Formats: sequence, C-alpha cells, structure tokens
Amino acid sequence: MRRFLFLVFIILFSCNSKSEKNDYFKDISENDIKLFPPKPGDWLYSYREKGQTFEQFINSKHLVPTKENNIIYLRPIGKFNSLQVKQIELTREYLEIFFQLKTETLKDVSNDIIPKHARRIGPDQNEQFLAGFILDSVLKKEKPQKGIGLMALTEVDLYPKPEWSFVFGLASYRDRIAVSSIYRLHDERLQNKDFNLCLERLLKICSHEIGHMFGLHHCIDANCAMNGTNSLSETDEHTLRLCSNCQRKLNSGLKYDNVKRLKELEKYFKDNKLTSGFELMEKDLKNIQ
Repeated sequence: MRRFLFLVFIILFSCNSKSEKNDYFKDISENDIKLFPPKPGDWLYSYREKGQTFEQFINSKHLVPTKENNIIYLRPIGKFNSLQVKQIELTREYLEIFFQLKTETLKDVSNDIIPKHARRIGPDQNEQFLAGFILDSVLKKEKPQKGIGLMALTEVDLYPKPEWSFVFGLASYRDRIAVSSIYRLHDERLQNKDFNLCLERLLKICSHEIGHMFGLHHCIDANCAMNGTNSLSETDEHTLRLCSNCQRKLNSGLKYDNVKRLKELEKYFKDNKLTSGFELMEKDLKNIQ
C-alpha cells in the first residue's frame, strides 16, 4: 500500500511540474510580439524559411549538456582595448545566465595565428579574416575541458567567401563551434557613448549563434533573439528576449529553472542599464506572478 501511495505521489508531482512549466510558457506568451511583414533587405524577405515547431525540435537531434560536457567557452582572438575586454566579460556573464550553463573565457590569442592566405583587404580597405579558416583550422583543434560549445570573438572583420563583402559571424553547429566579430558592432572606434548599443548587439549575436548549437532554428513567429538578420539595423530591431516557443525548446534540453533564469536576466539588464531588456523581463515576471 505504501509503495502504491509513493508511486501515486511521484506521478502527481511529475504532472504538476509539467503543468507549472506549461503555465510559465503560456503566461509569458502574452508578451510575444508578432513580426511585421518583411521588407526588402530583411532576412525573411531574402530567405523564405519554414520555421521550427516545438514538436519538430523535440524530434530533432540536438545538443544536451552532460556531466562530461557542460561548459560554454569563449576564445578572444586579437588585441582588444579595455572597453572591448569589458564587453567580452559582460558577454560571458550574460551567456552564463541566458543558457544557465557555466561559461568561461579562455586566454586570448594573437591575430598572428591567421596566415596570409586567410586574410584579405575588404571593400572598406580594412583587413578581414576568413571565418571558415578560424572554424576549421583554429577552433576544431581546441578541446577545452568539459566544453559543450566554443565561440571565438575577433576584433578584426570577417568574410565567409570571396564574393561576400563581410559576415557578422559563422558557425558549425555539428562541431559546436562559432566565430563572431565585434568589428561592425560600433562606429569606427568603440567609445563610452556607444558602449551599451555595441554590448546589446554582441549579446544578441552570441546568444543567437550558441542557440543554434543547442538546436534552435531561426524563429519566424515573433520578435525573438533567434530571428535571422541581414544587417546591423535589422539586428537592432530584434529583441534580446527569446519568444515563448524558443524558450520552451531551450528549456526542454537544458532543464533549468525558468523563474530563476528570468530573475537573473532582469538583474543583469538592470545592473548594466540595458533598458529594453530590463523592461521585457519585467513584463514576463509580472505575467507569471
């Protein structure tokens, strides 16, 4: 009899836990913002994507943390000034909250690791690195302890192939590696006056690329951190927040406490004076109370 009651308790507890999670996603879905019809130059105007339902995500092969692999790593490449170093640390802090996984920054390495054949002078007469070389010949060789994902950050501009003028970043989701450049995220030189704008862009790009590593496709349903982007102006239109459907996908794989994550994000945005992110988290917190 005791064993029977114990089994009933376990079943009820499991059902309640699932119900609470579903209620959370239902409650915050009221704050999802529907996307405007794409205009010429927008990502969805150029690429007619089908999106990804929660069921499609569940039935796909996607990365799940284990005891052996559960740390996200950042690898700076280049010579960064003090403001850029500060942004990289703030990005590390953000990703640790966003994915609720330990995130570490590895020692920066010199631009000298990029050989001449993987460099060029770009259309704006500044040097660029071949993004694919960094993935295939630099990051693939790295095996950081307990690493689940590795992203390089460069201070030099990137290009993916000769016919492209530039790219914000590139990733191999199969290999769990990515590279992004901070070169185009600010005016000619990062200054205090545009520090927060540049930081917000960097947070969007890094969380987006690492989100792909965990199996999230581009979101076509709502304004979301997983929206595709063709330009910096389009990136600025996108929110830092994952929509309710993308949050549900991420949580199903990473198994974190939704409310804890939400409160930590709210505090991060408040502490770093990122007003738009703070207001979004406030709205979600209000809806779940």
